[in-house]
Amino acid sequence: MKKIGIMQGRLTPSLGRGIQFFPFGPGEWQEEFIKAQKLGLYDIDFDFDLEKYEKNPLWNKKGRKEIKDVIKKTGVRVEHITADFFMHRPFFRVDKKIRKENENIFIKLMKYSAEIGANNIEMPILDNSSIKTDEEQKIFVESMSRCLAKAPKNMTINFEGDLSPAGFLKLLKEINSSAVKIVYDIGNRTGLGYSPENEILLLHKHITHIHIKDKKFQGTTVPLGTGSADFEKIFSVLASINFKGNFILQVARGEDRNEEKKVLKDIRFIDDLIQKYLQKKKVVV
Repeated sequence: MKKIGIMQGRLTPSLGRGIQFFPFGPGEWQEEFIKAQKLGLYDIDFDFDLEKYEKNPLWNKKGRKEIKDVIKKTGVRVEHITADFFMHRPFFRVDKKIRKENENIFIKLMKYSAEIGANNIEMPILDNSSIKTDEEQKIFVESMSRCLAKAPKNMTINFEGDLSPAGFLKLLKEINSSAVKIVYDIGNRTGLGYSPENEILLLHKHITHIHIKDKKFQGTTVPLGTGSADFEKIFSVLASINFKGNFILQVARGEDRNEEKKVLKDIRFIDDLIQKYLQKKKVVV
């Protein structure tokens, strides 16, 4: 059975906090686990952002115990941490002091994530953290290499970015670590004008899991099936490579306080594609 998870915050009313956020309100993040359990979701992709990061339950021993307790209570796992912190404060275009602080925070984040069973850190290199020059890439590679030297066993760092397919492969080659992979975001790549069907075939050996999202070309996130992504073709390609990773719903938001109904619709959209394409045995290309 394919595993479907959801990005944190999608089961909590936004109340003006944007499309993606850590739900810091009283009981909010804990309540998302209960809602996810009712919906049959496999896991919640935790968001570690710059704003109030020291108050994130990941960042203290008591909070990590509470996360582990709610995982045990609901059966909803946390396998992925999205490190949005480093999208707002990247390793490059900052002075050496901030870069060193970033490296120390990232090393701690890997350690704390492993404590709750989350062995996948998603590192965004897009928007404010997009790599623009060879020098920025050099700095990024050096920082990642120093951090990976102190990574817990079985930790994987998954890049999500706006690089070309060749750019992704070049970056992975330069870091040269089996711990570095790619999280593939269907909506973001489609919005940039890339062809997910072709990219997945090219990059599939490096793809660990997939963000489910839809976008119009050069546009914003839209409800599944209303953007430029051809989900039928994409899932057909996923079947051809015998894809075994998870799917994380990072979908467009609906109306506040109508989250569960909206997410259930999204689950059914993806589950229909899974049943159609991924329950059949395919030959690996």
